[in-house]
Amino acid sequence: MAIMHGGWIVAKALKREGVEVVFTLSGGHIAAIYDGCVREGIRVVDTRHEQAAVHAAEGWAKCTRKPGVALLTAGPGVTNGVTGIANAALAGTPLLVIGGAAPLDTWDRGALQEMPQLDFLRPMTKWARTVHETTRLGEYVATAFRQMVNGKPGPVFLEMPMNVLNRLFDTENEPYVDSGDPAVYRPACRARPEQAAIERAATLLEKAQKPVIMAGSAVWWCDAADQLRAFAEKAQAPVFLNGAGRGCLPPDHPLFFNAVRRKALENADLIVAIGTRMDFRLNHGQPPLIPRDARFIWLDLAGEDIGVNRGADVGLVGDVALSLRELTGAITPLQQRTWLASLREQEQQARERESAALNSDAVPIHPLRFCREIRDFLDDRTTVIGDGGDIVSYAARVIQVSRPGYWLDAGPMGCLGTGTGYAMAAQLARPTEKVLIIHGDGAFGFHGMEFESMVRQRLPVVTVIGNDGAWSQIKHPQKALIGHTTAAELAPGIRYDKLVEALGGYGELVERPQDIRPALERAFASGRPACVNVLIDPEKPYGRSTQVAV
Repeated sequence: MAIMHGGWIVAKALKREGVEVVFTLSGGHIAAIYDGCVREGIRVVDTRHEQAAVHAAEGWAKCTRKPGVALLTAGPGVTNGVTGIANAALAGTPLLVIGGAAPLDTWDRGALQEMPQLDFLRPMTKWARTVHETTRLGEYVATAFRQMVNGKPGPVFLEMPMNVLNRLFDTENEPYVDSGDPAVYRPACRARPEQAAIERAATLLEKAQKPVIMAGSAVWWCDAADQLRAFAEKAQAPVFLNGAGRGCLPPDHPLFFNAVRRKALENADLIVAIGTRMDFRLNHGQPPLIPRDARFIWLDLAGEDIGVNRGADVGLVGDVALSLRELTGAITPLQQRTWLASLREQEQQARERESAALNSDAVPIHPLRFCREIRDFLDDRTTVIGDGGDIVSYAARVIQVSRPGYWLDAGPMGCLGTGTGYAMAAQLARPTEKVLIIHGDGAFGFHGMEFESMVRQRLPVVTVIGNDGAWSQIKHPQKALIGHTTAAELAPGIRYDKLVEALGGYGELVERPQDIRPALERAFASGRPACVNVLIDPEKPYGRSTQVAV
């Protein structure tokens, strides 16, 4: 006789899917799943806030390309996680969130933390269900994985009432649904575009005089960095990267550009959009950033994402790696020497214009010097996480990672506070490598207590805070518009480093630019979670009035 409870079935199903770690904040409704995870050898990592747990689960997916899993207790546990779920939905991240619920026999009787959780989670998930029978828990977990990774990835939600999870039964005498091998119920087939569409795209490419490649997150999710490089080299087109696409072409590659994106797009006669949206980051695909008469080739996983805000002359729907491989094979080697030389000259001029700020010895520290010191410190195995407004906009200009999956930011939702959860996941996924968060002081305040979680679970993440005592992306436009600021200032010079020290980590305050790098070296050498708190100039706005998701 084999006696099991429902939580153990859930853990077995997760184990079968290759889940190594789950993220949570302790809750009684889901205690049976914790027990099952311990029995199955799945690591349970706990946080101080459920939002951070969901961000961590999303961070795991962003680092590994494997779905992340968050376990949330009922009621406020689920509602606290909603922002993280919404962020994953807009970013297209595969994420399973399991929420506890009151026992079924107490529904509509005023049970503790009872609320209609599915009603508010359905609009922001790909799929959401309640499991009413213990014997079907494994089946529903398997279905959740199939739903979240099929086509365009995204978050899914499973509600599991407490009595369904806690129920004991004899697996030998009471049949239950065993989902079996994921390869059987979740075939790993990849869609490819139609050959006629490939040929039309090749024709457009061969006629273009000023092509531009704009590559985003689907390049990462489809593991298409090598295919992107081969395509760019054969097309001889400049490449710009955003979102999770950052790092898919190394910054020293002759076709990689960063500082002249606006000029390149404004003058392009053909834009190849690869897994990136024509949203606010690209002026919704409209002039003046995107020329009205520019031709468009658009590659993405899902057809519903192609043609949004801007029509596509050719849409290539399917796995981006396959689409790029076939498109590369369909074109002859192209030459764009004049176009590339012009952009390279403009890129160099843009860098020269920034040189004084990048090398400034001013105190308070210029944000560009802050970012340059970080850039010069990094090695190509450091995961860099951007969590902030103005300071992350500066960082995206200066800091370029060399590997795909080594730059993490919130994505199109522009959510502050994602950094600590992402960093915990990155450190777990890459335990022998450095993990660095670039925090704004406002963003740090969302989940700074997670440094206690990192200390307790021995995750030596380092944050470097650009501390200017304000919500700068709000402060500067507000001041320009109405002459003063309201609800945009923070207390100047807050000792966040002392807070991290009090939580058991390492902390250091930096006021001079030449001290940034030595402080970073000491922080990583400490072997503990650490905070390098850098006072930067509060009067150096990035120059954008909207939340920037890079």
